[in-house]
Amino acid sequence: MPHRRIILVSALVLATAVGARQASTIRFDGSSWWGYVKVLADDNMEGRETGSEGLRRAEAYTVDQLQKSRLQPAGENGFYQTVKFDQRRVDEKASFAQLIRDGNEVPIVLGQDAYFSSSVDLPSSEVTAPLVFVGYGLKIPEKNEDDYAGLDVKGKVVVYISGSPEDIPSALSAHSQTAMERGKSLRAAGAVGVIRIFNPAAMDAPWERIALNRTAPAMQLADPKMQDFAGIKVALTFNPAQAEKLFAGSGHTFAELAALAKDRKRLPSFLLPTTLKAHAAIESKTVLSDNVIAKLPGSDPVLKNEYVVLSAHLDHLGIAAPINGDSIYNGALDNASGSALLLDIAAHLKAHPEKLRRSILFVFVTAEEKGLLGSRYFAAHPIVDPRSIVADINTDMFLPIVPLKTLLVLGIDESTLGARAAAVAKSLGVHPIPDPMPLRNIFIRSDQYSFVLHGVPSVMMSVWAEPGSPEEKVLETWLRTRYHAPSDDLNQPIDLQAAALFEEIVLRLLTDTANADAQPQWNKDSFFRRYATTN
Repeated sequence: MPHRRIILVSALVLATAVGARQASTIRFDGSSWWGYVKVLADDNMEGRETGSEGLRRAEAYTVDQLQKSRLQPAGENGFYQTVKFDQRRVDEKASFAQLIRDGNEVPIVLGQDAYFSSSVDLPSSEVTAPLVFVGYGLKIPEKNEDDYAGLDVKGKVVVYISGSPEDIPSALSAHSQTAMERGKSLRAAGAVGVIRIFNPAAMDAPWERIALNRTAPAMQLADPKMQDFAGIKVALTFNPAQAEKLFAGSGHTFAELAALAKDRKRLPSFLLPTTLKAHAAIESKTVLSDNVIAKLPGSDPVLKNEYVVLSAHLDHLGIAAPINGDSIYNGALDNASGSALLLDIAAHLKAHPEKLRRSILFVFVTAEEKGLLGSRYFAAHPIVDPRSIVADINTDMFLPIVPLKTLLVLGIDESTLGARAAAVAKSLGVHPIPDPMPLRNIFIRSDQYSFVLHGVPSVMMSVWAEPGSPEEKVLETWLRTRYHAPSDDLNQPIDLQAAALFEEIVLRLLTDTANADAQPQWNKDSFFRRYATTN
């Protein structure tokens, strides 16, 4: 017993010493960051929907703060880079979908069973085509993975379950499931349509909440070359709770397939004895929205012509279907939090100037919630020489709602930037970890991925928790109840110390990268290294 008491006291002294050491080296307190969040996530911003007046007010506020921090405008029109979108909305009243099996019609109830995606060729016409199940629907030549092998899907509608086999590395799995990669596979196979079934083991929110805003406007970049599902005539997302009706008479059940997908086991591919008959009425119009870009020039005569990007998305979901009487989707943590962090770091660098060798680009992108469209446009049309962008540090929904003991670093194993992020975290007593939930595909679901596809080493970081810990339950509850809901507002518990420590990690990673002699490099075994040589 006495021995155990000595150990406990020693552990307490060590923990106190670490905490004191952290407090003495952290240059933020969380309060100034939260002050920016309170403005950006105020009801006055109306949820910052892409192209809306609310987002324009948030952009104007952001520009005003950047000017106060004496950053240089770096857009095409002052601080602004205008992006043109095709906005599309499904008119459900003029749309329908049904399954035909053995001459019988089985209705698909829109909203309850499934909903249409508007990311298809326009104008939409009625489609009648047989169904074929293609497992996860993946084609990954590097792993000899081809779920289409031996199947004739030309003129058919492909059905797949989100996910990948367990032997596919997390980042490669996420990449292969992007709209861009799926679109390539569908076009190459000659499919005319696609039905996605959510993997029940990897849903961020319940179906009822996901489907609530199914008819909200979706967007595509106006450039036809950047529309991933060109050539696809119909696209549906299916509720896993209703997916059995797709497999009736096939000799397989969805329950059997979902159990395999939960454990990332291989799935069979087979024809379904069912035809889809569907028509999606889609309304379309042009919308303009802006990325906001500022520059902090570097001091080195040579390296100042290289850029480290610090990015975050400013948009959210706007005003949509009410939940508990609230229809403003404020997006306080998704992602006023990340935009506020950029503003707070800019203000800090004004108050406490550092001699940074490389230049910094502060990039606030639009339309992340529409499919990373603002960052995709910026990465394809940068306002500097694309070869001069050496790294992207992206901040999206970093969730300072629990103490920061564990740091999720997406891209930790892909480049020297990931290794540097891990080292910075460790120096502050924080445990860095790679993606623990590959089924959620987080790596390709935020704006760093747009830079990755242009060969730029990139990371995204977030406050995380150890498996089985009370903090993990807090994060899971947040995803289930507040993610993409009006309750992601200013009336939620925030750990300002966690926010401050996270800011310190980002600032150190930013300054270390700006001042290092060598640019960040992709690791030799990284799948994404190829993009550095093709762009």
